[in-house]
Amino acid sequence: MMDAPPTHGSLSEFARPERPGDLTPFLKLLIQGKSLTFDESRAAFGEIMTGSAHHAEMGAFLALLARRLPTVDELAGAATVMRKHATTFSTSIDTAKILDTAGTGGAPKTFNVSTLAAIVAASAGAFVAKHGNRSRTGRGSAEVLDALGVKVDATGLIQRRCLEEAHVAFCFAPNHHPAARHAMPVRKALGFPTIFNLLGPLTNPVNARRQAIGVYDRSFVPLIAEVLRELGAVRAVVYHGMDGLDEMTTGAATLVAEVKHDAQGGSVRVYETTPELLGITRVNPLSIAPENLDAATKLFVDVLENRAPRAARDMTLINAAAALLAAGIVDDLCGGVAVAQSVLTTGAARETLANLVRISGESAG
Repeated sequence: MMDAPPTHGSLSEFARPERPGDLTPFLKLLIQGKSLTFDESRAAFGEIMTGSAHHAEMGAFLALLARRLPTVDELAGAATVMRKHATTFSTSIDTAKILDTAGTGGAPKTFNVSTLAAIVAASAGAFVAKHGNRSRTGRGSAEVLDALGVKVDATGLIQRRCLEEAHVAFCFAPNHHPAARHAMPVRKALGFPTIFNLLGPLTNPVNARRQAIGVYDRSFVPLIAEVLRELGAVRAVVYHGMDGLDEMTTGAATLVAEVKHDAQGGSVRVYETTPELLGITRVNPLSIAPENLDAATKLFVDVLENRAPRAARDMTLINAAAALLAAGIVDDLCGGVAVAQSVLTTGAARETLANLVRISGESAG
């Protein structure tokens, strides 16, 4: 039997005065197997986001957190700090009406489903501040939208016009979260997912209070839903495809958690749905995954012009349904599929993309 790890009382020779940015108090708690309170998490991530924390301590801190599921308090505290440091833009749209469709990534890549869902939802009346980034595949939301003519790094004034006039704005994550750069060298050096992979969808730069979030592990579905409830989401839909996708999937059942705001602070309902229950034929979505940026861009346009293969259309429909449910435009996923189909059939989604391209490319002056 292995000896128990020594207590910190036996390591007195390593004691040193605390210094600015010191993560040691939090490291000691995590080494002891304890979780952080909301305030402790907020304090620790405050040191990280200001660049005060030493890289070695930051690496140890992120690695210790990655050994287990983060708690609701740990995620909520970290997200609160990241939101505080975000670069935002003003808008006349009430944040309680704004939707985001950003997911965690970290799963096999199909095509740009969450971005298509954002455009479909916007075409049906939602206001969508789509949080996104470049992808390790080279065909993420930023790359595809850029290839289609959207100015992905538009100024705040232009983003505001996109949101208010086209009903959808693209929020390029690196431009809105400059404080996250302090952790980037450490995250790259670690080479495995950290709590930051979960924070992105929780830190929309305009504080969107409606969200559709795909996650890369089923264990994150109820967790992220509880965090969103804690952070005051008006309505949210969190999901994981049981075939391993961070999307509503046509290839298997999907685990779903719905968050609704109420007088008691909100409720969470967890359930499973299937393609068949939503009127969709079961197809492996990876079978239509584009191989490169050109193919991804073509498929994106084909979906919006309602001429894509049925498998791509159906994936778009069920993910747009989750977005429409989070936006409060429909009451259930089946209703969302019907509305999304109407949007594609009438050409409204194609028009929304054209408006986004036009407005994002105009001068802020």
